[in-house]
Amino acid sequence: MSVRPAWEVRENGGATRWFEFRLAFADGARVDALAVVGGGCVCVEEVRAEPALSLDDLAVLADWIEESVAEACGAGPGPDGCAGQGRRARPAWPRGAEGRRLVAQEYRAAQRDGADPVLAVMCATGHSRRTSLRLIGQARDAGLLSPRRARR
Repeated sequence: MSVRPAWEVRENGGATRWFEFRLAFADGARVDALAVVGGGCVCVEEVRAEPALSLDDLAVLADWIEESVAEACGAGPGPDGCAGQGRRARPAWPRGAEGRRLVAQEYRAAQRDGADPVLAVMCATGHSRRTSLRLIGQARDAGLLSPRRARR
């Protein structure tokens, strides 16, 4: 995997950085991605793959990108705007009932503010989208969040 910084925006003492990723395989398959790092979160903004990726492959790609961004940013927060070393920089998050309560609290607060509730949980917990969705599901199962609406 190759990683290279694409651009950076500094604002209010913080920085948001974009990184371009390329995975090239011996059989000619290729994945290009663009990820943004800011506010302690890593978000994948764009993915182009030939041939197309399955949802499971996208989840694995997100984990690779998270680890690669941590390496590209180096250890610890610094002037370059990157915070910490990937998974080791994850904030302490309680397990069990207390963790589910806090997940529900973050989720509802984001909904109230008109923000993406899943992204809010991702940023608060430091977990990937997949893990955050699992935590949200556990909070729903515990009755702390309303059931999902059925899609039509």
